[in-house]
Amino acid sequence: MPSLKDLKNRIGSVKNTRKITKAMQMVAAAKLRRAQDAAEAARPYADRMGAVMAGLTAAAAGSDGAPRLLAGTGSDERHLLVVMTSERGLAGGFNSSIVKLARQHLQDLQSQGKKVTVLTVGKKGREQLKRDFSGLFTHHVDLSEVKRIGYENAREIADDILDRFEEGHFDVATLFYSRFESVISQVPTARQIIPAVIEAGAEAGASSLYDYEPDESAILNDLLPRSVATQVFAALLENAASEQGARMTAMDNATRNAGDMIDRLTTEYNRSRQAAITKELIEIISGAEAL
Repeated sequence: MPSLKDLKNRIGSVKNTRKITKAMQMVAAAKLRRAQDAAEAARPYADRMGAVMAGLTAAAAGSDGAPRLLAGTGSDERHLLVVMTSERGLAGGFNSSIVKLARQHLQDLQSQGKKVTVLTVGKKGREQLKRDFSGLFTHHVDLSEVKRIGYENAREIADDILDRFEEGHFDVATLFYSRFESVISQVPTARQIIPAVIEAGAEAGASSLYDYEPDESAILNDLLPRSVATQVFAALLENAASEQGARMTAMDNATRNAGDMIDRLTTEYNRSRQAAITKELIEIISGAEAL
């Protein structure tokens, strides 16, 4: 049975924890608005870029001069998994859900005899994956000093991926991140970025309305690297919004749980105190009767 002093200390400790989780919830809520606005603002550009690419690739995909970023290497034996997570924890299942999806994909590829390498963006994903797959790591991107994600950050990551592709390190590259839907819903997503995937029916027939100068292949040679950077940037923004949404929800739950624990401990404290007072009264009465 805990003493009254122990119970009082525990109540004080949980109250302090509740103040911290409440403050973190409010900070996450403030950051979420900016991150959500940035993610939603990037979606129309990324979607339109995808539509334009679909129109161009529909005409160029089958030609002999199709760019390697579109046609691929002719093989799918070597895969690069780009796993994007956060630099910090305390965000519920945000990081673990992305890692779970990447882990499943990785294991599926290995079961098929494919060669897999992993590029991690964010410390938390690397920490979880290194327990079983540290030998597969090829590079890590640290964004802990970046206060606000910008296109330059995405371009640096994309340039590194493109350089590795040109050097023949892999045949297929896939992004893993979390798509933001709402504060309580973030969807782990896998998106192949190399070779470029042609979305079925995504304005593929629109190319017939235009005459391109230079031809489609020449334009694609310039647009495909930009498309990779755009997809990386959109994924970073989606991740940033998802992280803050998940952290806001996690800290709200932690604050509620702390409140419930305070109520239980307070009830236990009051009962123990009442029992101690009753015991003292009985002892006083018994002593008086003895006199």
